[in-house]
Amino acid sequence: MHNLPKLSEEYIDPNTYPPGVAFMDGQYLTMDKAKISVLDYGFLHSDATYDVVHVWKGAFFRLEDHLNRFFRGMDMLHMSISCDKAQVTEILYNCVALSGLQNSYVEFICTRGTSPDFSRDPRDAINRFIAFAIPFGSVANEKQMQRGLHIAITDIVRIPPPSVDPTIKNYHWLDLVKGLYTAYDQEADTAILLDSNGNIAEGPGFNIFVAKDGLVSTPEFGVLKGITRQSIFDLCKEMQIECVARDITPNELKAADELFITSTAGGVMPVTKINDKPIGLGSVGSLSKRINEAYWQMHGQDKNRMAIDYPTKSEVVDGC
Repeated sequence: MHNLPKLSEEYIDPNTYPPGVAFMDGQYLTMDKAKISVLDYGFLHSDATYDVVHVWKGAFFRLEDHLNRFFRGMDMLHMSISCDKAQVTEILYNCVALSGLQNSYVEFICTRGTSPDFSRDPRDAINRFIAFAIPFGSVANEKQMQRGLHIAITDIVRIPPPSVDPTIKNYHWLDLVKGLYTAYDQEADTAILLDSNGNIAEGPGFNIFVAKDGLVSTPEFGVLKGITRQSIFDLCKEMQIECVARDITPNELKAADELFITSTAGGVMPVTKINDKPIGLGSVGSLSKRINEAYWQMHGQDKNRMAIDYPTKSEVVDGC
C-alpha cells in the first residue's frame, strides 16, 4: 500500500468537470480546482508536450513506454522537470488511486511555463509539470465500435515533420480540428489527414491500419509512433501476421479488405466506411476482431501492467 496524499478539496461540480484527480504545484486537486495561468506558454503558444496512458481494470498498461516517450519529448523540446521517472510514476499512481477509477485516462504534461518578466526567450521560462486522471474515454463510442467507424479522407495536410516533429506529442491540433469539421460536413464520425506527400497520415488522436490480402500496413511518415500502434506490431508478430510501416495512398485505404484505428483512448477500433463507401463487406472484419481481442488480452500480461492498490484512506506524502 502506498502512502497517499490528501485532496485539498473534496467537492467537484459534476455539471462542469469530469470526476478525477489532478496534480499541480505540489498538490492533488479535484478536477474543478486544477487551473493553469493565462500567461503559461503552454496555453499561449501551445508550447508543451504530454503523454496519455490508460488504466484498465485497476492497472496501468505499458506505462514505461509512455514515460520513455514523455521524457524523450521533453528532452527534444529543451524542457525539464524536477521529477524523475520514478517520481512521475508515483504521482500518476496517486492520481489514479485517489480518484478510485478502475478504468482511467491519465494524462501528464510539461508546459514551457512562465517567466517573471514575461520574457519571450523560452530559456527564461520555468517549465511546469501537470498530471490528471479522469474516467477512461474512447475515440469511438459503443455504437461506433459495434458498427465500425465512418471516416472521411480529407484534403487537410498534417503539419509536416520539418515544422513540428509528430513523434513528440503536442497540442498543435488546429489542422486536426479543421479535419474533424470537414469530416462532420460529410456526416462522418472522424477524419483522416494527408501527409505533405499526399499519402495517408493520421487522424485526431489515432493511427490507422490497413489490411489487404493478409498484409497489415500503417503509415510511416508524418505520424505519431503510438504506443497502441506498437502493440499492433507486437501482436501481429506473435500472431504471425505480416505488419509493415510504409506509405499508403488514399486509394489503397478505400480498397482495403479491413481498416481499423488505434489509440490509447479506445484501443483497436474498426472502420467500415470511408467517404460514405463501405470497406470490404461493410461490416467489422474478422481480422480486426481477432486483433482487438488479442490487444485486450495483452492487458493481463504481467510485463505490460502495473497494478494499483486503491486506498481506504489517504496519508500525506510529498510530491516533487
